[in-house]
Amino acid sequence: MKEFELKYGCNPNQKPSKIFMKDGSELPIKILNGRPGYINFLDAFNSWQLVKELKAACGLPAATSFKHVSPTSAAVGLPLDEKLKKACFVDDVKGLDDSPIACAYARARGTDRMCSFGDWVALSDVCDEITASMIKREVSDGVIAPGYTEKALEILKTKRNGNYNIVEIDENYIPFEKETKDVFGITFEQGRNNFKIDKELLTDIVTENKELPESAKIDLIIALITLKYTQSNSVCFAYKGQAIGVGAGQQSRIHCTRLAGSKADTWFLRQHDKVLNLPFKDTIGRPDRDNVIDGYINKNEEDVCAEGVWQKYFTSRPEPLTDEEAKAYLATIDGVSLGSDAFFPFFDNIDRAKKSGVKYIAEPGGSVRDDLVIERCNKYGMVMAFTKMRLFHH
Repeated sequence: MKEFELKYGCNPNQKPSKIFMKDGSELPIKILNGRPGYINFLDAFNSWQLVKELKAACGLPAATSFKHVSPTSAAVGLPLDEKLKKACFVDDVKGLDDSPIACAYARARGTDRMCSFGDWVALSDVCDEITASMIKREVSDGVIAPGYTEKALEILKTKRNGNYNIVEIDENYIPFEKETKDVFGITFEQGRNNFKIDKELLTDIVTENKELPESAKIDLIIALITLKYTQSNSVCFAYKGQAIGVGAGQQSRIHCTRLAGSKADTWFLRQHDKVLNLPFKDTIGRPDRDNVIDGYINKNEEDVCAEGVWQKYFTSRPEPLTDEEAKAYLATIDGVSLGSDAFFPFFDNIDRAKKSGVKYIAEPGGSVRDDLVIERCNKYGMVMAFTKMRLFHH
């Protein structure tokens, strides 16, 4: 297949639309089911690059959940403990522990479930039956992977009334060194961002505390590779093998840090016993549970514990999660990693990171206020490495 005609571009009025290879060669993909759109393919190709690089850097199967050309999370295939399984809604999945790619998907899809609603999935490895069975029950637009088992393909083809988008990509495909795009009829050209992210990037530790364990190195690599494919400005929190909070596309870096930090806090609080034991009615579906849990934790538009409201969702009225309880629970969190796609210009980012348990940081450095940022890290006993490499993505 040398080109594929799309229904329309970013919006229905943007026609005609297609994908093709400039040199006239075959596309490195096969569309096994459905008819992906313009934004679907933007998500697919960005997300595939992320998981491919993450697997190469960490040596573990990787998965990511994408929405509007930014990851909601990314993760490697480490086992989940029972509490995390319950928080990610996968405690009922038989054989999960036996499939590293399924564990990676469970982590990535379970991190920020509200933002992952209607996502695009990328898998670094062949999609197996267990992973397909989990994807099937989530609201999702499509998946890209280097292959699918026969049973996995059979399961996925039943999703969305048989119209679920399933893309297979040639894992050996290497793109051209130069890339172009048109804006307002003007063509931009640049070299591809082939910068390799690995543990060697974390050797320039500029803080007094220089103890960077292997687990933190993996988390920082996850954060940095996630940032490489996140709309900038961006900040990413990571913990125990997965990105737990992504702050993307903000004009101010402190707003990125606040956004990512609040998402990380919500992820941790999803594992609070009060949240895990909410008495949901059997009739409440998974997306509605996500919304209710977010409302319960963050006290958003609707007080889900209020009289006349709780009856819609629960079999009995739950006790609210108080601000004091949430604060006390988050105060026990430590060892979180944080990556930034550009330098921190002010130490307020460090103060906000501390509130979410951050201990390890990787950022490019190069600010005129680097000394103040380092000083603040030293105050909290944090470890910070300067990568000397910006990771803007637009």
